[in-house]
Amino acid sequence: MVLQITNTMTREKEVFQPLEPGRVRMYVCGPTVYADAHIGHAMSAIVFDMIRRYLEYCGYEVTFAMNFTDVDDKIIQRAATLGLEPSALAEQLIDAWLDETAALNIKPATLYPRVTQEISTIIDMVAGLIAKGHAYAVDGGDVFFRVSSFPDYGKLSRRSLEEMLAGARVEVDSRKEHPMDFALWKGAKLGEPAWDSPWGPGRPGWHIECSAMIYRHLGEQIDIHGGGTDLIFPHHENEIAQSEAFTGKRPFVRYWMHNGLLQLGGEKMSKSLGNLITIGELLEQGGAGPFRLLVLSSHYRSPLTFTDEAFEAARRGLTRLRTAVRGYEPGDGPPERPTSELADKADATHAGFREAMDDDFNTPVALAHVFDLARSINRAQASGASRAAVRYAQATLAELCAVLGLRLDEPDAPLGRAVEPLIQLLIEIRSELRQQRQWSLADRIRDRLSELGVVLEDTPSGTTWRWT
Repeated sequence: MVLQITNTMTREKEVFQPLEPGRVRMYVCGPTVYADAHIGHAMSAIVFDMIRRYLEYCGYEVTFAMNFTDVDDKIIQRAATLGLEPSALAEQLIDAWLDETAALNIKPATLYPRVTQEISTIIDMVAGLIAKGHAYAVDGGDVFFRVSSFPDYGKLSRRSLEEMLAGARVEVDSRKEHPMDFALWKGAKLGEPAWDSPWGPGRPGWHIECSAMIYRHLGEQIDIHGGGTDLIFPHHENEIAQSEAFTGKRPFVRYWMHNGLLQLGGEKMSKSLGNLITIGELLEQGGAGPFRLLVLSSHYRSPLTFTDEAFEAARRGLTRLRTAVRGYEPGDGPPERPTSELADKADATHAGFREAMDDDFNTPVALAHVFDLARSINRAQASGASRAAVRYAQATLAELCAVLGLRLDEPDAPLGRAVEPLIQLLIEIRSELRQQRQWSLADRIRDRLSELGVVLEDTPSGTTWRWT
C-alpha cells in the first residue's frame, strides 16, 4: 500500500504526495498558554506526534512546527488575576508544556514560533491584505478581514455565510461591513500589551497568527496542517481565507487533518464545569505510557472517552507489551533472522502494521497486530523457544512500538524502576528456597510480591515477573 490520509477539505482518503518529494512541511496549532494544559491537549499532541513519527519512519524529512499563542485576551485576564505580567505567565506555562510533553515522549518540534516574536510578519501580512482589498481598518485601530472578498470562504467547514451567521453567536459591531468579518489586528486597550503598527498601537487577532507563522517559517504552502475538530471553524477556515488571499497560492494546505476530541466519562471537558485532568496530574499517577496507549487505541479522527476503567485497561496492555520484551537488549544492530515460526510471525506483524498505518494512520488495527505478536512471544518463551527466534521477534515488537512512541523500558507501577533489582533478587532467593524445598518461605515471597502488584510466572526457562 501507499500512505493515504483523510483530508478534511475533501472528506476523502487521498494518496499522500508532498509538495516536495521526500520532505514534509507540517504545522499543528499549539496551546494558548493561559492555564495548565489538560489531557485533551495531550491527546492532540500525541496524535500528531504519532503521525510525524510514522512519516519519519517512512523516510520523510519532516519539518514540524507548533506555535505558542503567548498574547491573548485569556492570558491578559488570568495574568491580571494572578498579579503577573502576561509575558511572565506565558513563559511559565510554555516551560511547563515543554517539560510535560517531553514526559509524554512527544518529540520536540522543529520550530516553536510564538506570536510575540512574529509581530513584524503579522503587520506585513495585514498591510498586504488591506492593499489587495481583503481587509479594512476602522476607527479604534482595529483591522478586519473582508469575508465577502473571498468567494471560497466556508469551503473547509462546508457552510455558507448565511449558515455560519445563523449558527454563530456573533458580537454586534457596527464598524464591520459583514457580521462574519473577523479581526486581524486589535487596537490597544489601556494596560494591555501593544505594538506599534500603521493602524496605531495594538496586537494581533487570533487567526492571523498561524497564517503569518506558516508563511514565515514554512512557506506559502504546506503539506499537513493539524489540530482538533473544534478548530475547523472558525480558526482554520479563517487561516485559509487569509493565507490564500494574501499569497494567491492554492491550496494553502494540501492535507487538513483533525483529531477527535476527548471526553471524561462521556462528558465534554470544560473549564467552566471544572472537570479537567491536567497533564501534570496525569504524570503524577505514572500515566504517561498508559495514556498514550489509550489515545492510540482509538482512531485519531474519532472522539475518545476517558474513564478510569479504560485507563487501567491501557495500563495492563502496556504491561503485556513490556513483559514481552523483557530481557531484550538492542545491542549493536538488528539480530539476524532465524528460521522459525516466531520469526515468520514477526515479519507478518511488521507487514500488517505498515498496512494499517498506511490506511490513514489506523493505530487500533496496528496495535492489534502488535499485541498479537506480544502474545506469541510470551507463549514462545514459556515453551522454551530458541533465544534467537525470541530476540528477533522482540526486536520487531520494540521497533513498531517505538514508531508509535510507546516506551517499553519504563516501569508500569508507581514503585518505579529503582525497585526492579530488588524484585530480581527476591526471585533469585525464592528460586533457591524452592530448590531447598522450603515451599512455605518461597510461597510467602510470591504472595507478598503479589500484594505489591508484582506477578511471578514460573516457566520451563525460569521465573519471569510483571506488574499487574
